[in-house]
Amino acid sequence: MAANSASKVSLKLLIDTRSNKVHFAEAGKDFVDFLFNLLSLPVGTVVKLLGTNSLVGSLGNIYESIQNLRESYMQPNQTKDLLLNPRAPISASGVPMFLAYDNVPRKTYTCSIYHRNMAAVPRRVCPHFTARMSNEVPIVARNVGKGESSGEGGFVKGMVTYMVMDDLTVKPMSIISIITMLHKFNVKEVGALQEKVVHLGMNEGLKLLKTSLQSKSVLTSVFLGNMRA
Repeated sequence: MAANSASKVSLKLLIDTRSNKVHFAEAGKDFVDFLFNLLSLPVGTVVKLLGTNSLVGSLGNIYESIQNLRESYMQPNQTKDLLLNPRAPISASGVPMFLAYDNVPRKTYTCSIYHRNMAAVPRRVCPHFTARMSNEVPIVARNVGKGESSGEGGFVKGMVTYMVMDDLTVKPMSIISIITMLHKFNVKEVGALQEKVVHLGMNEGLKLLKTSLQSKSVLTSVFLGNMRA
């Protein structure tokens, strides 16, 4: 799998044309890093990305409650923005298409006297002094692909082909894993299998995130439009 642009990656699906189902995707490092990085997204970011009306359950109601709550009900050293627009951790830089929503520079704040404590929002009271923590200190984000011990960045190693199942189970691809998969799904007619290259951009990424919370047939739903329970 290779990147088509700064915001898109591609992968090859193996589709059973009889059932219109994706058995697995042949993927590379970029797509697997994308999947693994989803676990590092704060819940507030997930709700913001998907929208309160599209969520199953009640998390959307919590988000809307915070939106509607007056700032006067918040603690003096807390803000609604901290919950509504949480900053993803630096490790989430492998999800660039999602972090495009968060274009506010990452900063921390210290007080003018004691510099060992840092706050994510300005004007919190320093726990050692009564001074407000208002001195801005920018965060130097990790430069993905450079400066890492492996020279690659991300989570998994490159130069490896990975098998991503329809339910997003990830494992290294091998002849044995392919044979095991074919046996598991009782595939007897190889002629019914079809390869298809698809691309993952912002829209597909959001749909994949939402579907992963609702279904175990994620790739089939996202790329073939066939929702399965």
